Amino acid sequence: MGLNYYQIKKNILSARKLVIRATNLAGSGHPGGSFSMAEILGCLFYKYLKYDPKNPSWEDRDRLVLSKGHAAPGLFSNMAIAGYFPESELDTLRKFGSKLQGHPDLKCPGVEFCGGSLGTGLSYSIGIALAGRIDGKNYRVYTIVGDGESDEGQVWEAAMTAAKYKIDNLTVFLDRNFIQQDSYTEKIMPLDERLEGDDISEMWKDASRWKTGDKWRSFGWNVIEIDGHRIEQIDAAIKKAHMTKGVPTIIISRTIKGKSVEHMEDNPQWHGKAPDTDVVPIINQELDSQFMIAPSIIAGDMTNLANEVKRCVNGRSDYIHLDVMDGQFVPNKTFDHLKIKELRPLTVIPFDSHLMINEPVKHVRDYIEAGSDIITVHAEVCDESSFGEIHDLLKQSQVGVGLAINPDTDLPEWSYKFISTLDQLIVMSVVPGKSGQKYIEETHQKMIRLKPILNENNFSGFVEADGGVTLDNIGSIFADGARAFVGGSAIIGQQDVRGAIREFRNAVLKSRRSLLLQKAHELGGSELVQKWIGLHVVGEKQDQIKKIAEEANYL
Repeated sequence: MGLNYYQIKKNILSARKLVIRATNLAGSGHPGGSFSMAEILGCLFYKYLKYDPKNPSWEDRDRLVLSKGHAAPGLFSNMAIAGYFPESELDTLRKFGSKLQGHPDLKCPGVEFCGGSLGTGLSYSIGIALAGRIDGKNYRVYTIVGDGESDEGQVWEAAMTAAKYKIDNLTVFLDRNFIQQDSYTEKIMPLDERLEGDDISEMWKDASRWKTGDKWRSFGWNVIEIDGHRIEQIDAAIKKAHMTKGVPTIIISRTIKGKSVEHMEDNPQWHGKAPDTDVVPIINQELDSQFMIAPSIIAGDMTNLANEVKRCVNGRSDYIHLDVMDGQFVPNKTFDHLKIKELRPLTVIPFDSHLMINEPVKHVRDYIEAGSDIITVHAEVCDESSFGEIHDLLKQSQVGVGLAINPDTDLPEWSYKFISTLDQLIVMSVVPGKSGQKYIEETHQKMIRLKPILNENNFSGFVEADGGVTLDNIGSIFADGARAFVGGSAIIGQQDVRGAIREFRNAVLKSRRSLLLQKAHELGGSELVQKWIGLHVVGEKQDQIKKIAEEANYL
């Protein structure tokens, strides 16, 4: 089965938006810690957890224990998406009589643990795991522990106990976001090294300062360290945990508190604070504006594609774009599924296979089996029947479904019935099969024409811009509505791939900030613009955003 990458991303986005809605209506809650563990919960709920919302007490279900119980909005939002209760019930968060309290409570069917007092969830999880062993059950226990609650001695007593009893049906995630209620963890009780200043990025930049894993190893645990916002790394870590026998596993997930909302990120103020009503629409637009950068490796050294994949990994690309050309649908020929299968073991980063081939319905299974996480086929070589077959096969295999249209092709009417379940729409901005082309300017208008069609047909996937994307035009392409960007010579053709990707991200970030300021100005004039700017207190963000607002005459 595939990674289920895009479906997990869609559900994570929905969950984050529900957290914003619920905490806003409640006037209190913990969005910061809910967002730092969002990808962890997304992978668990939509890939690994065995559960039945209609039978929450099913004996063979897996158990999910949220030890950092204040992040209950994050748990409840995923439970709603998973079908335990209607999403509208999130509107009752923290209200009298509601089963959705400020911390998880057993009054809510599907909740496994009353998370109030911090530091107790791991002990409880050990009990559940031991009970499963005694009862001959093969369920697994997943526990999410906060780094702030790791100040509690009971966490370390439990750590010794789990190792002593070789509890290998237990997998723990440490949500390592560096922030607890009052300040940065490294200023209160360091798990890594003491932080002297207020620049939390110091801890991200210097891995030699990371000591948390050594602590858990000394307690006899299998330790896996990951970026807790990379779906593919979480997925790979869970697989490794399942294969580890005789010891418990902890996955130290380095995360960002408030991830995906700039003014909340790495900001201790948002440990337990609800967003105001007037900024909620701007936050929702920001959540809808998450984006990804994907290098196209055929723009590199075609004689050493393995090295190009490694350059993408070192460059921290979101996924890797693989242009498959058959020399028939397009004049050039690159590689096929056999090369993808050869490259697959080099990285867990998602593979986005763009099939520029004739009769893709005959070959798509080969690309699934080769390890593609996303497969896109062209509308020009499909009809409703063949694409329907491809669509269903990809969905069944948990592989992302993409449809591509060439510069001179409009979205065919037969495709409208699939739009709501499409994961990716590639709008080609160059003629496929030829390298070194400039972005076709008419694509801007094409993207604008596509917007109402996609909205009317409930498109929830990503629009991907492919061809001629450069540092000079990526901001305007983002403003058109693209949220995934393929970079050929502008990224993989550069010596410093990481630097090129960083510059691309910064250009998109500037465009996104501009659009959010525009939204603020439309909703509340200069007063709301000032308020929005004032929320950004970490680092140099405030000055940068203020400059954009001044240039737009919003102040």
